[in-house]
Amino acid sequence: MSEPGLGLRATRLNQVFGQALARTLRANSYSNFAGCFPTPAKYVPASLESVWRQLNAKLEESASAEFDEIITERDAVGYLNELDRLCSEAKARKELEEGNGKEPGDAPHTLGADELFNAYLTPYLQEAQSTLNKKLESTQAENTELAQIVQAQRLEIEKILSHLESILADVEGAATAATKFSAKSHLRQDAMEMNDEVK
Repeated sequence: MSEPGLGLRATRLNQVFGQALARTLRANSYSNFAGCFPTPAKYVPASLESVWRQLNAKLEESASAEFDEIITERDAVGYLNELDRLCSEAKARKELEEGNGKEPGDAPHTLGADELFNAYLTPYLQEAQSTLNKKLESTQAENTELAQIVQAQRLEIEKILSHLESILADVEGAATAATKFSAKSHLRQDAMEMNDEVK
């Protein structure tokens, strides 16, 4: 059933977009997202899941807003409704001609739905697809850059942890040496005895 103001094709376009968006969001599952951030997933899974939910909500909101903007900007609903009207008229005319025993002509208004769809909407849809592809490429480039930054930060953290482990090993070694020296050495007592003798 179509929504008020929307013809069959415009309603179907909305349905196809909704299904595509739902598939995209399903592909970005929490398990896939958590696999990219193993440390937060292990130590703060609730926070990471909250971030994932917010990211998906923002993605859905942004995609829907852009889709609505393109539909409005290109007057896609008006063109699709006009296409529905033309197809309906062509179908009625064809049935009338067939009822009168006449062969349908090759006039543009007698073309099938596919031909009319291709003739009227393909250029607009191609332009919309090109715009969306450019935005997608830009977003993917930003994501790649962010991934490189995160990787560099992880390497820096690993380097710092390795340095801290080295310092900790040095401190533990010094503490062990000091304990052994204190237990085996009588230098202080010998020095006190020599001091007493000198006095």
